[in-house]
Amino acid sequence: QVQLVESGGGLVQPGESLMLSCAVSGFTTHYYIIGWFRQAPGKEREGVSCISSNDGTTYYADSVKGRFTISRDNAKDTVYLYMDSLKPEDTANYYCATDLVYYPFDYLTCAASGMDYWGNGTLVAVSS
Repeated sequence: QVQLVESGGGLVQPGESLMLSCAVSGFTTHYYIIGWFRQAPGKEREGVSCISSNDGTTYYADSVKGRFTISRDNAKDTVYLYMDSLKPEDTANYYCATDLVYYPFDYLTCAASGMDYWGNGTLVAVSS
């Protein structure tokens, strides 16, 4: 079955960086969207960054543009989120999720409602 396992969360100070990893397994298609979502206490889950398997097209939320970078290593079946210049407002549980498409596609969406499978999350806390 499809599994996504996040790692790399932790407590950091403002301005520091962190790398999250999402190890995936059980995919039955080469066509998918995969990305990172976060949910802070009392807030809705939001799409942070997503990447398309088709051509590597990426999406970033405005709040993280220029600071976060999503990447994938197909040989290792792993997706990464490099987070730089972290701010206290980045504090949240971060989840890896995927939308399995099963056919060639030319769009990229990064909405929590569109994802089929989710990891259990990893906590990122930014505090001095």
